[in-house]
Amino acid sequence: MVNQNDGYDIRRLIALVLSKIWVVVICAILFATSSFLYTKFAVPLKYESYTSLYVRSDRTVSTQDNDSEVNMNTLNLSKSLVSTYVVVLQSDSVMDKIGNLLVLEFDDETLASVFTIEDGKISTESIKSCFTMTSIDDTEAMKISAVTTNPEVSAALCNMMAQVAPDFLIRVVGAGSVEIIDPAVPDYTPVSASIPKNTLLGLLAGIVVAVVFIFIVDFFDDTVKDSNDISDLFDKAVLGEVQNISTEGSSKKRKKDWERAPRKLLIDKDIPFNVSESYKSIRTNIMFSLGTSDKNIIAISSPNPSEGKSTASANIAIAFAQTSSKVLLIDADMRKPVQHKSFRLSNTQGLSTLIVNMSSIEDSIKKNVVENLDVITSGPTPPNPSELLSSSRYVKLLDKLSKMYDYIIIDTPPVNVVSDAMVMSNSVSGILLVVKYGSTTFSDISESLKQVELANANLLGFVLNDVQSSNSVYYYKHKSGYYRYGSDYEYKSGESTESD
Repeated sequence: MVNQNDGYDIRRLIALVLSKIWVVVICAILFATSSFLYTKFAVPLKYESYTSLYVRSDRTVSTQDNDSEVNMNTLNLSKSLVSTYVVVLQSDSVMDKIGNLLVLEFDDETLASVFTIEDGKISTESIKSCFTMTSIDDTEAMKISAVTTNPEVSAALCNMMAQVAPDFLIRVVGAGSVEIIDPAVPDYTPVSASIPKNTLLGLLAGIVVAVVFIFIVDFFDDTVKDSNDISDLFDKAVLGEVQNISTEGSSKKRKKDWERAPRKLLIDKDIPFNVSESYKSIRTNIMFSLGTSDKNIIAISSPNPSEGKSTASANIAIAFAQTSSKVLLIDADMRKPVQHKSFRLSNTQGLSTLIVNMSSIEDSIKKNVVENLDVITSGPTPPNPSELLSSSRYVKLLDKLSKMYDYIIIDTPPVNVVSDAMVMSNSVSGILLVVKYGSTTFSDISESLKQVELANANLLGFVLNDVQSSNSVYYYKHKSGYYRYGSDYEYKSGESTESD
């Protein structure tokens, strides 16, 4: 895979996220909704109660010392005792004692809903996990808080800890004493599983996940989205970019193929101005590319099917015709012809019948389809398109036609699928490759360039087609099924190929 992502700047990152803003929105909504539902229905509410204890050392405080000020050494000793008391009160012995008191005060069902029961006893670890003991603002006062799913159990835990603490502290530490400042009372307002808070966190998590996903996909995305990348990687000019043209009514089902025109041509009244100017720019660049060539025949192809080379061929031919030059458009994609549908022409006679002398030039050429533009359609699908296009008859035909026209544009099959475009390389001035934004990969282009080099063909450059102004296109093309021989692939008047 050719990695075109040499680096990111802030503007590119912002543009990338904005181009996929719908992904961010959907992901944020999904995460926020999931967090809301999970918090509301799956996460149990928790309630907190607390009690305050005052810790004092054994030393008496003299009111005569330091001008009746409290002896700082005594206060510092009380503060240090707080830390010692916290360690002692978190011991398993204290938790076992509290567990015994809980059994006396609450029924088994209530205890089982709050604590882990092991071998008929309340687990000391489950009791310990409920407590938080700390100094209040680094003073000699200590706060003991308990958080459980039952507000009455939370209050009872705090009061039981205050009840058992003095005996344990005197026995273990042997210094200081504690006094209860405020007994704990049940608080029925939940302190955790805040629905608004968790919903907001879910929303933010969704945004982060979406942005990371977009960056990862873009980093590993091998599709073409910048003409500069093509020029830099393959050292070939991009002769122009064509914006995406939505096909109005292309999804509507109609009875007759003639009643719809799935491709936007320059002769259409609703063709966007920027698209028209793009093809004029491409025309000018092609004329510069042909400046040193003694031939006036241009083959237009693409790496893969459905990349817009047929529409580009038709519009480039029209653009040349608008300069009052005499132009001929030839549909050489005999396996999957579309030009007769684009211009609504009969395909009973065309290139295939002309090469094998089943029709004359006069009968095969559709005159003045557009002012100054003639068209040779593909004709009936033959069993051997490659052989016909590589035959001496076809070479002589092109030579004869080149003397009749100022420019000849040939719509050829994709080079990565069949070799039809390559077998005529010696008869044309050069090949123009149409690549599709967000669809053609750099690997596809590399493969097509190998085919061009093997055929010793002249690559005029690239046209970046279907450029998107917002979100990119990610999908893969299947080459199988594009070309078939036999009766299944014969032209049927009711068929249409809208994507080519």
